[in-house]
Amino acid sequence: MNKFFFAILFSLISSAAMAQFGGGNRLNRSAVSTDSLSYLNPKDYIIGNITVSGTKNLDKDVLIQIAKINKGDRINLPGEASANILKNMWSQGLFDDVQLYITKINLDTVYLELSVTERPRLSRLRMTGIRKGEIEDVQKKLNDKTGKIVNENLLNTTTAIIKKHFNEKGYLNTTVDIKQLRDPADSNSVILNVAIDKKQKVKINEVIFEGNEAFSDAKLKKFLPKTRERKFYNIFGSKKFKQDQYEEDKQALIEKMQAKGYRDAEILSDSVWKHDDNTVNVKLKVYEGHKYYFGNVTWTGNARYSETVLNKILRIKKGDVFSEEELSKRLNGGTPDGNDVNSLYLDDGFLTFNSEPVQTRIYNDTIDLNIRIYEGAQYTINRVMVKGNDVTNDRVVIRELATKPGQKFSKALIVRSTRQITQLGNFDETKIDPKPTNINPQDGTVDILYNVVEKPSDQIELSGGFGGGQLVGTLGLTFNNFSLRNLFNGKAYKPLPKGDGQKLSLRGQANGRNYQNFSFTFSEPWLGGKKPIYFSLSAYTQLSSTGQFYPKSDPRYNFLRINGLGVTLGKRLNWPDNYFQLNYSLNFDHYTLDRFSGYLFQTGTSYNIKLTQELSRNSIDAPIYPTSGSNIRFTLQVTPPYSLFNNTNYRIAPPEERYRFVEYHKWKFDAQWFTKITGKLVLMTQTRFGFLGSYNKLVGQSPFERFKLGGDGMATYQFLQGSEIVGLRGYQNFSLVPVGSNYSADTNPGSPIYNKFTLEMRYPVIASQSATIFLLTFAEGGNTWNNFRDYNPFNIRRSVGVGARIFLPIFGLLGLDYGYGFDKIPGIRDANKGQFHFSIAQSLNGGFN
Repeated sequence: MNKFFFAILFSLISSAAMAQFGGGNRLNRSAVSTDSLSYLNPKDYIIGNITVSGTKNLDKDVLIQIAKINKGDRINLPGEASANILKNMWSQGLFDDVQLYITKINLDTVYLELSVTERPRLSRLRMTGIRKGEIEDVQKKLNDKTGKIVNENLLNTTTAIIKKHFNEKGYLNTTVDIKQLRDPADSNSVILNVAIDKKQKVKINEVIFEGNEAFSDAKLKKFLPKTRERKFYNIFGSKKFKQDQYEEDKQALIEKMQAKGYRDAEILSDSVWKHDDNTVNVKLKVYEGHKYYFGNVTWTGNARYSETVLNKILRIKKGDVFSEEELSKRLNGGTPDGNDVNSLYLDDGFLTFNSEPVQTRIYNDTIDLNIRIYEGAQYTINRVMVKGNDVTNDRVVIRELATKPGQKFSKALIVRSTRQITQLGNFDETKIDPKPTNINPQDGTVDILYNVVEKPSDQIELSGGFGGGQLVGTLGLTFNNFSLRNLFNGKAYKPLPKGDGQKLSLRGQANGRNYQNFSFTFSEPWLGGKKPIYFSLSAYTQLSSTGQFYPKSDPRYNFLRINGLGVTLGKRLNWPDNYFQLNYSLNFDHYTLDRFSGYLFQTGTSYNIKLTQELSRNSIDAPIYPTSGSNIRFTLQVTPPYSLFNNTNYRIAPPEERYRFVEYHKWKFDAQWFTKITGKLVLMTQTRFGFLGSYNKLVGQSPFERFKLGGDGMATYQFLQGSEIVGLRGYQNFSLVPVGSNYSADTNPGSPIYNKFTLEMRYPVIASQSATIFLLTFAEGGNTWNNFRDYNPFNIRRSVGVGARIFLPIFGLLGLDYGYGFDKIPGIRDANKGQFHFSIAQSLNGGFN
């Protein structure tokens, strides 16, 4: 009788203890094998041994340690000690059931058994209701929970993570339903079926403001760029409600109000409530306070520059609207022109310069400032180092740097050096990180370390195209970091010798015997390795024919062969500034035509010996996606005036004699400007002009070097390098012929004069080392003329459109545009209206198109 009474009473006491510790509602059992125990007369026992039963995955010794009992310990039975053992076990959350048994009592020794039922473990998660890609994203957030104990905490955590993931994407009403299924492969494991219903994205119905008087509701809404109402005119900015973006916008709202002079502005309260199933309302109660203005501005600690100079840089006058944001920009940097006090000192070697504006007096609506300056010492550069250039040789990078040992430290020179490294094209421009290091106040020296990350710079062009009834294949290889000096070093081939910053380009294009085009270009930006003298050598041969399989006597036999050779020398200039470059090129082209149409004559041989001078200035900040700077180029190309000293009578000379030695003077002006509009949105404006003139009216204009306008701007196999190809999207290739011309796009020999204007808005969607993708919209116009009498730069053929550019290091810049031309071209049907344009291997460094 005592045995059963003790078992029942002991279980009730243990269950009550478990309820206090969150052990669940289950009643636990305890059994004894002797009648010697009495709850009214508990006794001390020595634990003889402890056994554990029911375990599958857990270590028995670890469970004994969790229970906090050991062999040889003294235990008072029946009593609180046995209840504590069960408490310790239940607190782990690992079990569905825990029971303590007394298996034997021998005199003063007791033997115990812990019997447990482990909770099941997770074998896998099975998610339904969302797409495959979304499942992968959620799994990354959940990490791998396989093998975890399936308890309320796991279920709640999984639900919370999934809901948070979709809440951040605007799905505020997401529901998660988790069901447990026994895994047939393991009796102690379960599969969680997770049914996810995202519902619809929750958008913002209305944003309401309270307490604003100086700012209108419309103005305050503009200060919330990511919290937009669901209105048709809100094209930019998300209309979805996202809590994290809402918090950012609240901070931005206060900063914008303070920037307008309301330094005491704050949000007193805000609330978000459900409007309907798919929208919410947002309400913000704001306090504006008074509008403040700058008062007197004084300076202390300035020894290098006078107050007059500093005030001129600061550009803040008494009575200007008070703005801590604007003050910080003009003191510490962040102005669009980089004209700030911090830069003034850093460009003069004061590396440790610091400034602190102190509000010395606030009266009425006016704030007086005292700007306290710590100038420190002027530092000079001790060493200049490069780290991370695993392929490119140190000297290739260091020779481009504007920072040299022995110079005064200069922030402007570091920025310029970073741009120069970017222009090399061998490094990821987003990861170029210059850092002053080893700052030594004792001798006033500092080292400059440029951290760089190499990126693939070689490119391959492998394509096929169909046009003119022919299939043409292209293979091009461009090695942008070539090393000529290691040409005979077998160990340097990876697959070609690399590291010296030279460029080698090989390109072949062919359609069997009907069309062939092979070219070779080698360039060295530092001829001799000591001075920035640019050297380039190029050669090419081209053949086009529609009758190679016919005998020469057949009228259908025709061909055009062009062989060319050119050499270029260039030098960087230091005046007017060091963004200028002057290049001279000497080229020799040999043309052989036999009954070939598309030029001013069809049969004969011509020689084109031309000298080109090109003056350019390139200050863009990045070669792939420029956001600031300009690229301006003026080119003059001339040939000897053969008609002035040969004995040819050009009044009666046939075309093959008239054009044997081509003579002309050619003038071109190309300019691009890049302007950041807001954030990453960039406006590119471009203007292009070309004029081909003659020395002698009797000779007339050259049959070569003319301008062909229209299309994608790529020189396809139908037209060779005898003409300069200029793109104009929205129109067929080469279709913009002068008014009154009888040429078609196929027979157009080109025009001596052209103009082109472009406005292009660009926005990047991906910007990384592996790829850069940006979208664009454009409006452009252009035209061609036969003479200056008809020239009118405002009489242009117009087009608009959209497009995308994809930069892959191995392929270069790929482009796809859709343009709509507004103006019909007389005599060329369907030359305008909707046109798709594809381009490959477009030029970088702000290249013209």
